[in-house]
Amino acid sequence: MTDTIITVDNLIKQFGRFAALRGISAEFGAGRFHVILGDNGAGKTTLLRAMAGLASPTRGAVSILGRTPHEACRQIGYMAHPSLLYDEMSGMENLRYFARLYDIADVAHCEAAILSVKLDPTLARPVGQYSQGMRQRMSLARAILHDPKMLLLDEPFSNVDVHSAQEMVGLLKGMRDAGKTIFVVTHQPSWMEGVADEFIWMQSGRIVDRTASLSPRVPGPVQA
Repeated sequence: MTDTIITVDNLIKQFGRFAALRGISAEFGAGRFHVILGDNGAGKTTLLRAMAGLASPTRGAVSILGRTPHEACRQIGYMAHPSLLYDEMSGMENLRYFARLYDIADVAHCEAAILSVKLDPTLARPVGQYSQGMRQRMSLARAILHDPKMLLLDEPFSNVDVHSAQEMVGLLKGMRDAGKTIFVVTHQPSWMEGVADEFIWMQSGRIVDRTASLSPRVPGPVQA
């Protein structure tokens, strides 16, 4: 049986009078690839941010390996919808900057993270001149820099061509196979058919279904 890595208990998140999450309770297995789906406003990003400790619940709680997200922060790699990279810096300069936040001084560690997403650590070009696919892969390198057990990725394939997206899916599959737990919020679920272990369907701030396959639930990508 797969061990549970995250427990969500009656999670409610309100922004003023609007409830983005409405009493979600769920458990998620470790070492699995979870894909979170739903229309805009369904609560996908808010759930991901609550798991990452970036959105404090109005009520309820998130537990990661028996700890709060803040206590378990070094086990979490978060990739926001924006790349959050410094455009004027090279990829290596970006990673060396973020490495200092984790007390990582070894340059080889940064090089390994960049190589793991199939980019060149010696590339001197500023990140602002990268293609969108390269930017997303560099953002993924930043998320895995500290070797977290869990990756939370918000729209990692946004504005990325099909070939680059397929490469990223392959990278994520390899990370899952190596034991990492992965959550991906996306509007392109068909790219992960046959790779993801679970598809989680959200609607109006609730989880309404959890399936092992897209079919017969939806024939193709969920429309934004």
